[in-house]
Amino acid sequence: MPLTKEEIAKRIAQELHHGYYVNLGIGIPTLVANFVPQALQVEFQSENGLLGVGPFPMKGAEDADLINASKETVGTLPSSSFFDTATSFGMIRGRHIHLTVLGAMQVDQEGDIANWKIPGKLVKGMGGAMDLVASAKKIIVAMMHTDRKGNSKLKVKCTLPLTGVGCVNQIVTDLAVIEITPQGFCLKERAPGVEVDQIIRATEGKLIVPDIVPEIQWV
Repeated sequence: MPLTKEEIAKRIAQELHHGYYVNLGIGIPTLVANFVPQALQVEFQSENGLLGVGPFPMKGAEDADLINASKETVGTLPSSSFFDTATSFGMIRGRHIHLTVLGAMQVDQEGDIANWKIPGKLVKGMGGAMDLVASAKKIIVAMMHTDRKGNSKLKVKCTLPLTGVGCVNQIVTDLAVIEITPQGFCLKERAPGVEVDQIIRATEGKLIVPDIVPEIQWV
């Protein structure tokens, strides 16, 4: 059965390591903060000037002054700190972010990502995504495997305006965990109950399929 958005975020949380500084993009990535094991010390950074983003607050406990880059209310931690945007982007451009988790409209087999603009639609701009894909040490994309019309979002080549080139390391979709290799997409894990053939049909780009593809395990 395909993963829910929450389960995609939960699987990505397994990629976190002690001491990581992590930036979470808009959409599914923001949910990752809710699935960090208590024993793991991870600091989430938001490019609007917050280090130490906590889980989303319970309804009624929101503070309208505490928001992330998506303008969503967030929680804080005892270690949280606040600073201006210039300092925040200095942290990003100085390559102090270990991991960035982004949403995307398309990723291609060469690791290019398109996640900010659809031609003909008005958008506010790229935000900090361009800096993040150019500077983060590892980039994971969280997204649905196909769009609402059933078209694959894992492309041979992106057709939408690019955010970054050759920068994506890993993709976690509702169907699978996929790594980017010099040979193309490589299938590493599949959602529980999802068959390999379903993933192959939903992937436009070249997909390398090992002889054994384990199901995602929850830890």
